[in-house]
Amino acid sequence: MKNYLKPTQFLDFNNPAIQQLINDRHWRSLNQKEQILQVYNFVRDEIKFGFNVNDTLSASVILQEGIGQCNTKTILFMAILRALGIPCRLHGFTIDKKLQSGIMNGDVYNAMPDEIVHTWAEVYFNDRWYKMEGLILDVPYLTGLQHKFASNSGAFCGFAVATPNLQDPPVYWNGDNDTYIQKEGIVQDFGLFDDPDSFFALHSQKMSPEQMKLFGDKLRYDINDNIAEIRKEGK
Repeated sequence: MKNYLKPTQFLDFNNPAIQQLINDRHWRSLNQKEQILQVYNFVRDEIKFGFNVNDTLSASVILQEGIGQCNTKTILFMAILRALGIPCRLHGFTIDKKLQSGIMNGDVYNAMPDEIVHTWAEVYFNDRWYKMEGLILDVPYLTGLQHKFASNSGAFCGFAVATPNLQDPPVYWNGDNDTYIQKEGIVQDFGLFDDPDSFFALHSQKMSPEQMKLFGDKLRYDINDNIAEIRKEGK
């Protein structure tokens, strides 16, 4: 378990900002189940769904930016858990870019590779590993999407979702369940990694440096604007 508790370049949980967050929220005074739940809910809802400049950011930078997607939210979630002494590891995949249609459109959609690198955290609690993918989308965004597609009561793929039930996806953790929101879009399974650093050393988005720069400088803002519009649907 020691490998699942270590700080890394990305999991920089000794950073003062992360330590201050933990102190401000009084998370150290909680039992372990409540710690996991509150950190999960914080990353899901208070770190708004949105795209950062790239995937390989430290947890402290992600916290400062206040937005994240699957890979960056996973980094922040893991860093806070390790700061609290809770073992966690990373599971890596690719997902079909079709599930991003709706927030990625036109030239933005065409610029993305057919398979997008995707990760979730697995958390060790009560002698088992829990898969925690459901924190990607903040509840206001998910609620907006549910309102926009209120007539859809079954499987859904698009707008950063790939789930058997759009109106009731398993994104809430109750202490004895896995959570998912994009699992149905998985194409490749790269397996388990001790930390995001070792995963991203082997797997990166299949985009040229020019495409990555365009994404970081412009395209991600277009995507984040589309996400903000969906979020308004739930108000």
